Amino acid sequence: HPATKVFQALRIYVNEELADLERALPALCAALESNGKIAIITFHSLEDRIVKHFFKQQEKDGIMKIITKKPIVPTDIEMRDNPRARSAKLRVAIKA
Repeated sequence: HPATKVFQALRIYVNEELADLERALPALCAALESNGKIAIITFHSLEDRIVKHFFKQQEKDGIMKIITKKPIVPTDIEMRDNPRARSAKLRVAIKA
């Protein structure tokens, strides 16, 4: 539906979802023990960009190692069976 993206953008803005994600990622990382894994599923490109950049910075700083260099995305079969999964991206990292 044409209005879907507009309402999604409004929801993200009103609920401060991106700011919440930016605050949550460092807290999640701090809560992990050594060799603990963090897996994040995003459904929007702005969310994915935040997670990708956070993981890259953590890896650069020697805090985490990225397990999924490229995000894991749904297969054609999964998207056929579950159309809502079409925009999902999974990124995983492990704490050093």
